[in-house]
Amino acid sequence: MGFEQLAELKKQLAATAKTEQPAKPKTAATKPRQPAKANPNPVDPVVLTIGRLQKHFPKSFPKNPAPKLPLKIGIHQELLAKAKDLGLEEVAITEAVKTWCRGTRYWASIVEDAPRVDLEGNPAGQVTSRDAAQARSLEARRKQPRKPKAVKVTETAASSETKADEPAA
Repeated sequence: MGFEQLAELKKQLAATAKTEQPAKPKTAATKPRQPAKANPNPVDPVVLTIGRLQKHFPKSFPKNPAPKLPLKIGIHQELLAKAKDLGLEEVAITEAVKTWCRGTRYWASIVEDAPRVDLEGNPAGQVTSRDAAQARSLEARRKQPRKPKAVKVTETAASSETKADEPAA
C-alpha cells in the first residue's frame, strides 16, 4: 500500500466517523477535561508557610534583602496559639520557625544586646552574650568543610586480614 492509498483510507475513515456521530456543540460542560499538569517546580511547603508568616507579620519576618531580626524567646508558642487564625498546622509552623532561625542571615542578626522582636515587631528582650556566642559557633561550624565519615572495620574483616598476612606453616 502506498502513501496515496493510506491518505485516501484516512480520509474515508474520518468521513465515516463524522457521519456516525452527530456533531455536538462544544460548551464548557461538554469539553473533555484534561488531566492536571504536575508543577515542574514544586514549592516546598515550608517556603509557603514562611510566606504566610511574612504576610501576617512583616515586621518579625521581613522579606529578603531586609536583614532578619532576632525573634523573641517563646515566639514559637505564640505562633502555635495563632495557628487556626493563620490557617496553618502546628507542624508547619514548627518547621517554618526552625528553617527561619537556621541560617547565616538569621545568625548574623544575633549579636550581643541586639533587641529581640515580638510578632508585631516591638522590642521584647535582648540577645544575650551566650546566644551571640552560640550563633557565631553555628556559623563557623557551617563554614568548615565537611569531613568524610570514617569507615569502620569489623572484627571478622580485621582478623581475616591478619591471618592472610601470616606466613603459611
